[in-house]
Amino acid sequence: MAAFVRLSKQLASQLSQPRYTASVFQSSSSSPAVFISRRGIATKLFVGGLSFYTTDKVLSEAFSQYGQVVNAEIPKDRVTGRSKGFGFVTYASEDEAENAIKELDGKPLNGRVIFIDYAKPRKDHGSAMPIARGPPEPASDR
Repeated sequence: MAAFVRLSKQLASQLSQPRYTASVFQSSSSSPAVFISRRGIATKLFVGGLSFYTTDKVLSEAFSQYGQVVNAEIPKDRVTGRSKGFGFVTYASEDEAENAIKELDGKPLNGRVIFIDYAKPRKDHGSAMPIARGPPEPASDR
């Protein structure tokens, strides 16, 4: 994620068009996650409450009714290979993403009510593997 932030800041400084400003690329909890592609600005949405039987193709088809879907993916559990119950849909423009939120938020998909919001950037938890330290030491009374 840090690479996207650095890349977007570099691209923002190179773009001379007035509609692309550095404030568009700054990450904050209230603004949507915005990514740069060759076509312009793409917006990524978080889709929660998905059925375990919903596939990437079904998700893409459901959301393509409201705009051009660049990517639709549902993360899978590493061990079981089963859906984690949420997914991400990337739209070519922010207007299309906003339209999809208005139309699909709270509506059923594959028998489950889904909720949609702008995806938030991943928090950096470090690239190192976590260290298992065991149970905490008992407090000694002195």
